[in-house]
Amino acid sequence: MRVLETVRGPADLKKLSPQELTDLAAEIRDVLVETVSRTGGHLGPNLGMVEITLAMHRVFDSPRDRLIYDTGHQTYVHKLLTGRAPKFDSLRQEGGLSGYPSQAESEHDIVENSHASTSLSYADGLAKAYRIRKEDRHVVALIGDGGLTGGMAWEALNNIAAEKDLKLVIIVNDNGRSYSPTVGGLATHLTALRTNPRYEKILDLIKKNLGRTPYVGAPMYEVLHGVKKGLKDMLAPQGMFEDLGLKYVGPVDGHDRQAMEDALSKAKAFGGPVIVHAVTQKGFGYAAAEQDEEDNFHQMRPANKPRGWTDVFAEELVRIGHRRPDVVAITAAMMNPTGINQFAQVFPDRTFDVGIAEQHAVTSAAGLAMGGMHPVVGLYATFLNRAFDQLLLDVALHKCGVTFVLDRAGVTGDDGPSHNGMWDMSIVQLVPGLRLAAPRDSTRLIELLNEAIDVSDAPTVVRYAKGEVFPDIDPIDKVGGLDVLHRSGTDVLLVGIGSMAATAMDVADRLQAQGIGVTVVDPRWVKPVDPKLIELAPQFKLVVTIEDNGRAGGCGVMIAQALRDHNITTPVRDFGIPQQFLDHAKRPAVLQQIGLTGQQIARDVIEAIAQIQGTEIDEPAAGRPGGA
Repeated sequence: MRVLETVRGPADLKKLSPQELTDLAAEIRDVLVETVSRTGGHLGPNLGMVEITLAMHRVFDSPRDRLIYDTGHQTYVHKLLTGRAPKFDSLRQEGGLSGYPSQAESEHDIVENSHASTSLSYADGLAKAYRIRKEDRHVVALIGDGGLTGGMAWEALNNIAAEKDLKLVIIVNDNGRSYSPTVGGLATHLTALRTNPRYEKILDLIKKNLGRTPYVGAPMYEVLHGVKKGLKDMLAPQGMFEDLGLKYVGPVDGHDRQAMEDALSKAKAFGGPVIVHAVTQKGFGYAAAEQDEEDNFHQMRPANKPRGWTDVFAEELVRIGHRRPDVVAITAAMMNPTGINQFAQVFPDRTFDVGIAEQHAVTSAAGLAMGGMHPVVGLYATFLNRAFDQLLLDVALHKCGVTFVLDRAGVTGDDGPSHNGMWDMSIVQLVPGLRLAAPRDSTRLIELLNEAIDVSDAPTVVRYAKGEVFPDIDPIDKVGGLDVLHRSGTDVLLVGIGSMAATAMDVADRLQAQGIGVTVVDPRWVKPVDPKLIELAPQFKLVVTIEDNGRAGGCGVMIAQALRDHNITTPVRDFGIPQQFLDHAKRPAVLQQIGLTGQQIARDVIEAIAQIQGTEIDEPAAGRPGGA
């Protein structure tokens, strides 16, 4: 029997011998490689977390002691150790285990938010709650060096440092990377430590003294950090934490389980906030991941990846860069995932990776625009949420020409609720002067990106879906700025927005087969509402909008409002994503669940037309969450 099969919960770990724990670590890595290679997911980060996770669960008593993971993508080992090993082969599959912590899965999970730099704020509040309630419980927050590039983490540290009696342990998992190499002053400081020729000697010293040195809060604290302050500052980064008033332990070899247990035990005993600095290697224990130069298998990549939306954007941005010397690119620790890396290879002096700092990225972009440049900010759609105030008041208020390119817009699927880009078209509707484009295919992406970058006096947004780019749908006509994709009558005006244009074409075919006349248009630019769309609407019995965005405040709502403002009484049915947090599954499965498929929408539209005409249909459609 494998050791992993005997572990039904964290309590079982405390019964294992050192050899069994070593065997368990090897078994866990085997399971990670075998499973994630098949299901997809975050392999490199979890390979680097095995010994740290074992130590966390052996020193602390989860779920009484609360373990909080920043972003949560590195919790696969945690799942294996908290009773979910038998179901691990269902990772990221519909109805299976989430790729992130999930309260519905286990009492050992508490924070589900997969946006970075938040763990310390959660931990601060949770530890304060336990103190007020006089509960003897510890809170452990694990954050990567990448997560520490986010301003929110430092806001939390500033507050935690003022609370001298919080039972809070912060583990900094320092592997030099988030998605890609960590950037900024903090990263440079930590890198200097890792690359110092005396670093290995320091780790050896730590291993020899960690178990017997009462270094936290005691006179012997200096033993592991250099006798003189000058030596300490030269060899370790504790100075910046100690200046905040936080106790610092480290650096500790994060792949030495016993060293991690000793460090965490001492930190636990201190009784106040302590930072434990663990140095790890992303992808540790799996040669292919260790040697992967792009991202150490941060997320598994298909062997034969089809041409995707990101590829189209990346290639066109380079072409624009050659033509437009004023174009610069900005991203927030997402250089490779957003495709900005291709621009960086050609124009390194015009590319800025600001770390996990979306707010700074957006206001810095405003400054670049004020200085005569045209910034292109590449983000995942869901991460724009974090910089809304900066978009509104720093960019739009000042009429700055900044183009935001939002990758992974709409339903993304496998990564769960916080990765779905279903909020962006609603929140940008609130921004005066902003123009929003949603391309339906690669040709339109190229066209709209160029058009967006030509706008110099207002922010522009171009958003597109995750994965393989959709086949081109060529227009049969143009009406104003609208592309007419299909015309077979004037019963229904179908407005297919962005990636849902293909779905609108499917709906049109089904309606036409039922004798219903349909015209399909793609607005291309969906904000502001095209005046020609307002002129077309009265010619139809029903206007139907289809979008992969939340219905609340989405494009359908704004089109309906524009028609009302012009006293147009044509009814509008809007189809989009219901305002709920969607479970993880493949994109087609999620669209099926929420009713955003051609068949489901067509049935609802047929029923709506029948009601308008006062007739009956053979099979009335059941109500669905995705449509009005």
